[in-house]
Formats: sequence, structure tokens, C-alpha cells
Amino acid sequence: MDELLDLDDAERLAQKVVPADAWSYITGGAGDERTLRWNREAFSRFRLRPRVLIDVSAISTETTVLGTPVSMPVLVAPMAFQAIAHEDHELAMAQGAAAAGTVMCLSTVATATPSDVAAAAPDGSRWLQIYVFRDREVSDEVIAQALDSGFSALVLTADLPVYGIRHREARLGFEAPEGNVPAIVAARARGGETDRHHALGLLEPGLQWDYVTELRERWKVPIVVKGLVTAEDALLACQHGASAVVVSNHGGRQLDGVIASLEALPEVVEAVGDRAEVYLDGGVRRGSDVVMALALGARAVLVGRPAMYGLAFGGAKGVQQVLEILRDEVENALALLGCRSAAEVTRAHVTQA
Repeated sequence: MDELLDLDDAERLAQKVVPADAWSYITGGAGDERTLRWNREAFSRFRLRPRVLIDVSAISTETTVLGTPVSMPVLVAPMAFQAIAHEDHELAMAQGAAAAGTVMCLSTVATATPSDVAAAAPDGSRWLQIYVFRDREVSDEVIAQALDSGFSALVLTADLPVYGIRHREARLGFEAPEGNVPAIVAARARGGETDRHHALGLLEPGLQWDYVTELRERWKVPIVVKGLVTAEDALLACQHGASAVVVSNHGGRQLDGVIASLEALPEVVEAVGDRAEVYLDGGVRRGSDVVMALALGARAVLVGRPAMYGLAFGGAKGVQQVLEILRDEVENALALLGCRSAAEVTRAHVTQA
């Protein structure tokens, strides 16, 4: 961990300790992995416009998301099967996120229960990501346990009606540790069947927008819709009561050829206006990437793979270190941009190349 200066170092350290098949799942994308590359490359297609001779002797990276204070505009994205990276899995991820002062999103298909995650990091802020099972009672039980354990929002992943074609995983023979996933075990116990794409056969492929309204009305917590890249879907999310949306293409893991998240961000921000918060997911590796997303209208970003890298090589401490590197880089970028806080970053601070 002493070698760690930036998130590229974190990736190199993680690759040394993660088996090749698991690494293919963590880092791979769909098809030819064009969208996976574009998510990162999109940041080179915008340019920051710093202002100078501004007093930046005091900088704050703090902000709020859905009213929750966080130490920086960086959240931990939901990621499945974290036991493939580290024996302490989601428990360590939650501890690292809490130590860094930010929100962790727990996947429905986690290798730890919501109550165990809450017990491991009782002072942390947590949201639950939702995959909806064909047997809705399974999903409802996970949601109820999470909310009883202090989770404060539900994040509905909307871009996985079917599983993306992921050749890298297939070539390396990755197999999901489904027997260690409480929600999948529960679904199977109720008679659910899987198909060749892990547990996809257990999930509901027929979700529609009315489920967003149902979630909001039944559970009485903020609903975040994750996995949209168009103004049309952003408008529908608002119309159905979403408190926030995440501009995301699932990390390039679903439909290859989809627009990069950063390039989709401006049209979603314009469509949403002040009706919901907008977050970005995909390709963030630097603090300057974070402030670029803020300038294009995001309130915060989510990072997935970098947090998983930290988990892999260092458990909770590794997660914390990765997040604190990003926080330090955000602070530096804000100062050099001429902004004393995330709230001061505006559209005037960025231009398209």
C-alpha cells in the first residue's frame, strides 16, 4: 500500500492478488469493450476552464446527496460478489467507505446481508441497490432488512433486463459465487431457476416505470434510478417520483456501443432541471474527472472498480485509501479551478474540446 499514489497504482496492486477469472469479471466489459473504453476516453473530450486570483486558502470537498452529508462528491457504486476480491467482502467495503466519510451502495446480489453490513459499519451511510427477482417477496425481504438496518435510499438498476454479452468473462471461465449470495440462495429456496448467465433467470425482465412509483409509495424513502443515458428516460424517472438518477451504462458491461456516461450527462442534467439530483457513474479515475462531472451538472459521482481495487489489495484500509486519494485530488482540482467548494463549480468551468 506504500506504493499507492493514484488509482492506476491501485489497479496494478489489485491485479497482483485477484485470480484471473475474477479479474475478468471486475474489469471486463461487454462485446468489444468499446463503451468500456469510451467511458474513460470521454474525459479527454472536455476541457476545464480555471479561474485565477481567487482566494482558495480554505477548500471544502464536502457536499450532500439526498440530504446526507458526505466528505466529498464521490460515492461507492454497487458491485456484486465482492467476496471474489477479498475475504471480508462487503463488510470491509462498508468500513472503508464509512472511514472515508461517504455513502456505500450495497448490491442486492452481495455476499453479505444488509444487516451484517450495517453492523460492520454502524456509523456509515448506506443505500441499497435493487435487482428485482421474479419472486418479488425475495426483493421485498432484502429491502425490508436494509431499511430496518438504517439504509436510507433505494437504487433501482434499470439497465439489466438481460445480461450483456461479456466475452472476457466467458474466455476466463468466471463463475459467480452464487452459493454465497444470500438473496440468490433465498430465491432458489423458493423454487427459482437460473440460466447460464449466473442468476439472471431469477430476475424480473419485465419491469416498467410504474415500479419506480411503487417503490416510492410503498417504502417511503428516496428512490434513485441508475442506468439511464437519455433525456427521455430522465424525464420518465422524474415523472414517476425518482429523487435522483445515475447517468450510467453499467460500466460498459451491458450493451457495447452505448454512449459514454460523461457525454450523456449534459442532456440528462438539462432534462431533469431541479426536479432530482443527477449523479455520474463510469470512467472516473481522477479528482479532475470528478470536478469535470460537477461542471457538467452532476452533484456527485459513483466509483466502482477503483473501490474494488482497494478492497482487493487492502480490505477496508485499501478502500479508504483509494477514496481518500480521490478526495485529496478533488480538493487540489477545486483549488486550481478557482473554486472553494463543489457548489462553486459551474458550467462555465468546462468546455467541449
